Amino acid sequence: SVRDTLRMFPQGRHPPGQPFKFSVLEICERIKEEFQFLQAQYHSLKLECEKLVSEKTEMQRHYVMYYEMSYGLNIEMHKQVFTIFTRTFFTV
Repeated sequence: SVRDTLRMFPQGRHPPGQPFKFSVLEICERIKEEFQFLQAQYHSLKLECEKLVSEKTEMQRHYVMYYEMSYGLNIEMHKQVFTIFTRTFFTV
C-alpha cells in the first residue's frame, strides 16, 4: 500500500534502479489522504482564526472600557482642580 511504501521510503526516496509502481487505486488513495489532511489543517486553522477574532473583539471591548474610565477620571480630576482653584483664589 501507499502508506507502507511511504514508511519504507520517506520523502519520496526509493531504491535506485527501481521505478515507482503505483496503481491508480494507490494514487487515488494517496490523493484522498492528502485531501483529508489538508481539510483537517484547514479546520484547525479556521478554529484558531475564530478564536483570535473573538480575543480581538474582547480586547477592543476592554480598551473601550479603559478609555471611558480614563476619560471619566480625567474629567473628575479637572473638576476637583477647578473647585480647589476657585475656592482658594475667589473666596472672600
